Amino acid sequence: MSPINPMKLMQIKSAWEKFTNNHPKFPMFMRAVSSKEVVKPDSIIEINVTTPEGKTFSTNIKVKADDMELLDTFAGLS
Repeated sequence: MSPINPMKLMQIKSAWEKFTNNHPKFPMFMRAVSSKEVVKPDSIIEINVTTPEGKTFSTNIKVKADDMELLDTFAGLS
């Protein structure tokens, strides 16, 4: 595994701050679902994207026990 680039982390931090300023409800949603009682192994996370033209793309994952560490890390970002 290569070392983390501090400049890239600063870019991500800046982009995250801009994103959360544009979409303040998203971090609240992430905090609400990051509880271990909500997202746990066998939970299903679904993502839908609808283009301005109305085309929809959807996917989902069934959370595995191995996924929990990464999801906890993401939850700590919000």
